[in-house]
Amino acid sequence: QVQLAESGGGLVQAGGSLRLSCAASGSSFRIYAMGWYRQAPGKQRELVATISSGGSTNYADSVKGRFTISMDNAKNTVYLQMDSLKSEDTAVYYCKTDLYYGASYWGQGTQVTVSS
Repeated sequence: QVQLAESGGGLVQAGGSLRLSCAASGSSFRIYAMGWYRQAPGKQRELVATISSGGSTNYADSVKGRFTISMDNAKNTVYLQMDSLKSEDTAVYYCKTDLYYGASYWGQGTQVTVSS
């Protein structure tokens, strides 16, 4: 079993920045990839960015050039640096981890609100 602890959400003005963190903990697990997803009210959950343990990244077109995902393998922690935030970035942001043997786990989510 793996637990994910997210932090860093909050309220920010448009054009501002936030940094999300997600730390994975548990026993005997090996992370293949981690990522961030978001869900706005009335919309489906969507991919924001993912990163593999080898450092390969993938971003949604809507956040390219504004968001940066990174991972500290030693700490089993993934970060999402969000710059130039827009009101349309307002959502609950969820962390997800994929393990080498196929299991996946989700965090509880952290609210990000961007005021215009």
